[in-house]
Amino acid sequence: MSNNWIDDKKWSDKFLPEIKKILGENLIKEAPLEEDKNHNTDLMVLTLGAIRVGCRVRKYEYFLKYPNDITIRSERTYGKTELAKIISGWGNYFFYGFSNENETNLISWKLLSLNEFRLWFNYEIIKTKKIPGNKQHNKDNSADFIAFDTTQMFNSIILNKFN
Repeated sequence: MSNNWIDDKKWSDKFLPEIKKILGENLIKEAPLEEDKNHNTDLMVLTLGAIRVGCRVRKYEYFLKYPNDITIRSERTYGKTELAKIISGWGNYFFYGFSNENETNLISWKLLSLNEFRLWFNYEIIKTKKIPGNKQHNKDNSADFIAFDTTQMFNSIILNKFN
């Protein structure tokens, strides 16, 4: 693994406590009255089994330039990319956030349904005969990514957002 990836992961991992709080608020819901009354249930998780959530946090400068975009790695020199994993069916949700200017908290975030994203992605390929989004290189040329404009996606993809 490149040191660049390790440094990037270390930087973004500092936001995990805040992300876990947000995911808890969005993936755990109050149970319906009947559940509470008959089944001793006050809270319910949206689904049983493993819930896989991909997380990405970008720096404040990218929020200023691209507040409606999400970026997903599409090519790199080693290992599977996030896009390949998503298209292969891995992951239930994708958390995408931006840090504040001081890099201490999140200033904006979106929670996306990856099942809905996969439907949209394939629909766009069938409709346009090309992969949607705008392919770009990262600064050190170690990977490519695709920027997707969330305002151009199905409304059902974004489950919740803050900004």
